[in-house]
Amino acid sequence: MKFISWNIDSLNAALTSDSARALLSRLVLDRLVKEDADVIAIQETKLPYSGLSKKHVEKLAEYFPEYDYVYRQSEEPARKSYAGTMTLYKKGLEVEASFPQIGAPCTMDFEGRIITLEFDNFYFTHVYTPNAGDKLVRLPDRQVWDRLYADYLKSLDQNKPVIAAGDFNVAHKEIDLANPDNNHESAGFTDEEREGFTNLLDKGFTDTFRHIHGDVEGRYTWWAQRVKTSKINNSGWRIDYFIVSDRIKDLITNSDMIDSGERQDHTPIVLEINI
Repeated sequence: MKFISWNIDSLNAALTSDSARALLSRLVLDRLVKEDADVIAIQETKLPYSGLSKKHVEKLAEYFPEYDYVYRQSEEPARKSYAGTMTLYKKGLEVEASFPQIGAPCTMDFEGRIITLEFDNFYFTHVYTPNAGDKLVRLPDRQVWDRLYADYLKSLDQNKPVIAAGDFNVAHKEIDLANPDNNHESAGFTDEEREGFTNLLDKGFTDTFRHIHGDVEGRYTWWAQRVKTSKINNSGWRIDYFIVSDRIKDLITNSDMIDSGERQDHTPIVLEINI
């Protein structure tokens, strides 16, 4: 099976706006259509409280006529048009969708951050992990989230193997970002966040990109929008992952990035696995 994950940074804008950035986002959507994946996981949809509009539904039907989908948007008391996730899956696939809350602090459980699909012989789940925020104001809550999310994946793994994808908002090792020396106090590369990801893997999971590619350097999934030359100079971070239960890691045939062209911010990632 083939899976794709992408933090789109506003599905809402990609489907409804004609800004230069939205046009670049739609070029990436065109690429994803051609990839013909079985499952496509999208993070940071930024849909309103009311969910999909009529225009959203029409545009999704144009891009993905062969897919069904489920989604979860932020809801009160979380901020409007914030975070959110969507999973598209090929019509004919038999799945049971759930939208778990993990007992996270603050409003994190109301920000639409996790969707899980249960298949006959495995779970596919994807996540938009909360960012630690400017000046690390949300780091204590993020640490709690990391522990609870790791426990959630472990609970799934006790029943069936797990494929987990998404924007985990952490560069795990120094080779996972271009400038580690300057970023030890930056959100996404603090010792606490890195330890949280290590704890997750230690519960019986494998970082599929590293499993396939080893310690290759200079391969990233995110480049800062605010720095115009970040992608040109490949000054990026690898913060988007596919992880799988250790017992199915040898079924992986591909784990890589998908070229997003000129568009900065996140690039999609792809996993192919004989499951």
